[in-house]
Amino acid sequence: MEQTLTLNSNSSIKEQIDEINLKLNIILEEIELQRQHRRMMEDLKDDIYRVGKDLYGTAIVELEEIHDQLQTGDIFHLVKKLLRNVNNISKTFDQLESIRDFIRDISPLVRESTLDLMRNLDEFDRRGYFQFAKELKKIIDNIVTSYSSEDVKNLGDNIVTILNTVKNLTQPDMLQAINNAIAVYKNIDIKVDEKVSLFNLLKELNSPEVKRGLAVGIKFLKNLVSLEEQKKQ
Repeated sequence: MEQTLTLNSNSSIKEQIDEINLKLNIILEEIELQRQHRRMMEDLKDDIYRVGKDLYGTAIVELEEIHDQLQTGDIFHLVKKLLRNVNNISKTFDQLESIRDFIRDISPLVRESTLDLMRNLDEFDRRGYFQFAKELKKIIDNIVTSYSSEDVKNLGDNIVTILNTVKNLTQPDMLQAINNAIAVYKNIDIKVDEKVSLFNLLKELNSPEVKRGLAVGIKFLKNLVSLEEQKKQ
């Protein structure tokens, strides 16, 4: 019985010692953490002191260069102005963020549009548009070098008349008449014998075709003279 009590007492003491050791370990770990934290804070304080010292020295040197142009009141005025416009500055940053979001959203569209533009330019190049523009530039250069400024002025003064003439020439009936005249000219045999008698000419004048041609020519000349007289009036 006494032996049993002795064993229980020894076991209880051992447990208490183990518990005390555990608590001591925890306390020691906490002390170590505090020591590490204190060391880190001291290192940080030293770093901040060194950086602050360098900044202070640099600020002194820089301010020494501008002390004649900078007054203390100017700094206070700037600070007060910044404080008064905090809301505006905040709105500006919000707008910048919106612009950034807009650029991020539109970037895929811009990239796709750029690719489409490059494809179109490549298609234009393969079709010869750029070569055509290059040759057109040569034509313009020839026009510029071949005509004086006075010629260009006269062209500008008469551009309405020229355009009206072109407009009339491009009418369907006029184009048809011109086309018929060209077709006749291409197919007509204009070779004339060296010996042409007056009798043969008079004989040709008596033909219906020559009579109609002379009538058309005379009527055309009469109408032309009448138009000129109307313009003079």
